[in-house]
Parts: sequence; structure tokens; C-alpha cells
Amino acid sequence: MERRFFVVLAAIIFGFLAAFIFPNLLGPLRIVFFLFLVAVVADALLLFGSKGTLTASRVLPEKLSNGDKNPVVITVSNGYLFRLGIKVIDELPFQFQKRDFELKDGLNPGGHKQLQYTLRPTERGVYTFGYLNVFATTPLQLLCRRFQFGKAEEVPVYPSFLQLKKYDLMAFSNRLFELGLKKIRRIGHTLEFEQIKEYVQGDDIRDVNWKATAKSNRLMVNQYQDEKSQPIYSVIDKGRVMKMPFEGLTLLDYAINATLVISNIAIKKSDKAGMFAFSNRTENRVVAERRSSQMRLILETLYKLETNFLESDFSRLYIDIKRNISQRSLLLLYTNFETVDALHRQLPYLQAIAKQHLLVVVFFENTELQEFVSQKPKTTYQIFEQTIAEKFIHEKKLVVNALRKHGIQTMLTKPEELTINTINRYLEIKARGLL
Repeated sequence: MERRFFVVLAAIIFGFLAAFIFPNLLGPLRIVFFLFLVAVVADALLLFGSKGTLTASRVLPEKLSNGDKNPVVITVSNGYLFRLGIKVIDELPFQFQKRDFELKDGLNPGGHKQLQYTLRPTERGVYTFGYLNVFATTPLQLLCRRFQFGKAEEVPVYPSFLQLKKYDLMAFSNRLFELGLKKIRRIGHTLEFEQIKEYVQGDDIRDVNWKATAKSNRLMVNQYQDEKSQPIYSVIDKGRVMKMPFEGLTLLDYAINATLVISNIAIKKSDKAGMFAFSNRTENRVVAERRSSQMRLILETLYKLETNFLESDFSRLYIDIKRNISQRSLLLLYTNFETVDALHRQLPYLQAIAKQHLLVVVFFENTELQEFVSQKPKTTYQIFEQTIAEKFIHEKKLVVNALRKHGIQTMLTKPEELTINTINRYLEIKARGLL
């Protein structure tokens, strides 16, 4: 029954109570009550007695993208001969914790309508959708009829493949600046020779090949290209420090999403992409390759990656890298250091890794602390809290300085800007020929 039913019924009841004081109201109230009963019966016959029906279906993606807004489409068709008011309640997975979800609309006789809403999952895994419930009302809006469609459906939530598609479409266009990617000035040449070609206006005169010019009697220049087939490894710390949440996603999930995107771009740039994770031991290894199935293998590995809440062992990481990665590689290490003391315990192992490979240590700003510090304090206790927060923010800067002092490349980034900053650093390294 609809709200209008109870409002009208309550008004009639109060009217009968008032009739004890004003007896003249009793006659009109009886007529109103009779008309109300007639309307209820008519409404029931229209909804339950007619041959019309209502159909609805839910269209889910094959998989959902973690941390992104994923569209869900509901199609509703009205088989009645009159206009219906509809209210759609979808039984969402418990992970979303939405208990007040509903969509309202109207549907003309014989009409069809598509309703769309978005879901933003913040955990990887399997999500279960329940039944699709549609409540229909006539123009009288006294009674409603529930229709139930579909069955329980399971949909996996994978690392952010929507980000992967977005950057994949724009990675090699002139629109990169729209995504925040910086233009990197090339310094000198990369080392890989591609071909000798005829000089055209704009070519560097320093690249003129005089021997080829003499033979062909035309001005010829050497053309170079980015070095290819360089190993690019994403190294993900899955210890307890990476369980810290920001905007619903953990630092581990931010690192996983960035790994998926940078691996795809590396392969598109003709490099080899690989990954592995570590805490008390190294596991979830994907050897750097450039084969067609590499991205699928990386995606499936990242989907299963979970923290084990243990202390990360950087000594084991160093031993494993030395044992298994012989070729000089770019290592993007996603981890988090909150204090300089925490860094100093691991610094000898990071220095040892950086001697053999190009190591970039990526860790995270605490954006919630920065928002807290920017607020105006109102009490002495809040001043004390902000002072402590500023100390932790300063500690992060000291960590950056300590790493750079020892010749280790460092990137301190906000969690939500991790992907774009990682791509910028990779493109800068390729442009400068540092690997």
C-alpha cells in the first residue's frame, strides 16, 4: 500500500472522531469513506485483475572496475493499458552497504524505459546481486504491486581496467596533457639506432650521416628510437603499511591499479612488463615479458593479491631480486614510510638494489593529515593535534631527502594521483635514457 492510502485513511478516521463533537460531519464522512473503498477496489482491480503486466531486466557488466564508477542498466517495460508509476529497488551486494537504494520514474502504456545508476566498488573479489524488485502503482496511487525479476548474479571486481582503457586510448596521442601527463624534453639521443633516412626540415643537423650522404648524393640523417625490450617491474609491498585506506581504497589497491596501467603502457612502448609482491617473502611473480597474453596474466595476478598484515622484509626482497633479475631493470617499488626511522632500517637494502637496477621508490602523502592541518584550530588541544600532524608531514619530506641523498629516485604522491605520476616518471626515464 502506498503512502496516499494511509494519509486518506488517517484523515477519514480523524473525521469520524471529530463527528462525535460535530454530528453534522457524519453524513458526508460516510460518503467519503464509501468513495474511498470504491477507489481502493478499483485500484486493486487495475493492478491485479487486468491482463497487463510489467517486465524488467538488469544488465550487469561481466566484471566491475575497482575504484571506478561502473554503470548498471535496468530496462522496464509497461504492458498495462494505463500509465504506471514505478519504484525500482535493486538488491545490491552487501559490500556497498546501501540500504536506501531506489529509483523512481513513470512509464506510459506500452512504453519502455532504461534506468541507469553507477556503483563504485572499493574491494576486489566476488560481488553478489540479489533480485530486482519493481513496485508499480496506478494514477490513483493507493495500492502498489510488487514484481520480482531475475536471480542472484555474481560479478567479479577486478583492478581498475577502466583506467587502463582510458590511458591506453590516449597514451600515444597528442592529447596526453588532458590527462595531466607532462611533456618531457629529450636530452640527447637514446642509444638504439633505427634507420638512415633522407633529411627533412626539422631534423637535427648533428645526425647527418656523411658517408650515406656521399653515396646517395642526398643529405641523409641517422634516425634513433627509444630503446626497446627493457624490463619494467612493479614491486608491490603488501605488508600491513599498505592497508591504510584513502577514499575507500587501500594503498595496496591504489598500487595495484597503477601497476595495471603502467604495465600496459610499458608493453605498448615495446618494453617488457612484469611484477611481483612481497611482505615476509616474495610471491605473486610475473616475469617481465612482451607477449600478447602478458596483460591478462598480470590482471589475474593482481586480482588475487591481498595483504597479509605482516612486517615487510626488505632483506628478502633484495636477495630475491639479486637471484632472479639479472638484467638491469626499472623497479617501481610501491611502499610507504611514515618516519625516517622506518626508512633507515630498510635503507641499506634499497641502496644495494639501486646499485644493480634503476630503483624508483614510490610512497604516499597522507592527504587526510594535510586537510586536518589546513583547518583553523579552535582549542588548545586542536593546536596540539595539528602540531603533531605537521610533524608527520615533515617526516615524509625528510624521507624523500634521505633517499635522494643516497642516489635513489623517489616519488611522493597523493594516492589519487599515483597512476598519472607513475606514468610521468616512466616517460621521463625513457626520454632521458636513464635505464
